[in-house]
This record gives sequence, structure tokens and C-alpha cells, in this order.
Amino acid sequence: MSDTSVAKRYAVALFQIAQEQNLLDQIEEEIRVIKEVFSNNKELVTFLTHPKVSSEQKKSFLTEILSNTSIQVQNTIALMNDRHRTDAIAAMAAEFIELANEFKSVAEAQVYSVRPLTEAEREAISTSFAAKVGKKTLRIENIVDRSILGGIKLRIGNRIFDGSVSGKLERLEQQLLG
Repeated sequence: MSDTSVAKRYAVALFQIAQEQNLLDQIEEEIRVIKEVFSNNKELVTFLTHPKVSSEQKKSFLTEILSNTSIQVQNTIALMNDRHRTDAIAAMAAEFIELANEFKSVAEAQVYSVRPLTEAEREAISTSFAAKVGKKTLRIENIVDRSILGGIKLRIGNRIFDGSVSGKLERLEQQLLG
């Protein structure tokens, strides 16, 4: 069975538990942190998948690092550890976040701008672009990129909305050369 289908099964189970117990927001926050940690820390994954590290060592380590999370998250990751699926934890977290976003009608967006966006600008971007992708709101990650010169470039999933000065200059150049 592929890692993505394994991750999806655990994510769906945790999502259903979170919904039933009205803990979706809390568990989603915890899962976002777990995704960040497991995606960016290859040594952690290597330790948890290493054959010379005993199951008890792995279990006690996971119990210690997950002590501030909900019991539902702790149990899910402990179960994944028991079944030797720790390599799929980051994928499970990503699947869970996707399920939560779909349920809440939220889309993840990366906004590239020459300076950090104000809260009012974030709200305006969320309001105007969420409808274009069929969602209620956008969860915006602002990435400062001075190479765009001005304006913004927005990435939602595999769609890119380019309103940057550098993008307009590139399109003008293509028109002139084409």
C-alpha cells in the first residue's frame, strides 16, 4: 500500500474523531505544527525509522515530544509508530490539513509581495480571490520577494494570479518579441 493512501487513512480517521468531538480547530493547529516539524526535520524521521532504535525508545520519545498535544493526536501518532508508519506522519498531517480546509471552505495561498502585507491587505486579498477559487476565505502565507518590483503574485494550489510589475514586464516583453 502506498504511503499516500496510508497517510490518507490515518488523516481521515483523525479528522472524523476531531469532528465528532468538536475539536477540529485545536487538532488542526496541532497538526500544522507536527507537519512543520516532521517535514523540516529529516533527522527526526531518520531516528524514528531507524531499525536499531527500539520500539520502546521511539514510543517514549514520541510521548515526550507530543506531551502538549491532544490525546487524539498522541494516539494517532502512537498508532502510526506501532505499525511502523512514522515515515508517513508528515503526509498524514498534510492530508488532515487538506480535509480541514475542504470542510471549512478555506484555500491555502502564498502571496508574494515586496513588503509584508498589513492585516487589511490580507483581508482584502482573501475576500477578492477566495470567490475566484470557490472558497469562503484564504489562509495566506506572505512571502516577501523583492524581485517582483511591485504589486503581488498569488499562488492558490496550482493556480497563479500574477499582478506583479515584473510579471507585467515579462508579458509585455513576450508581446513585443512574439
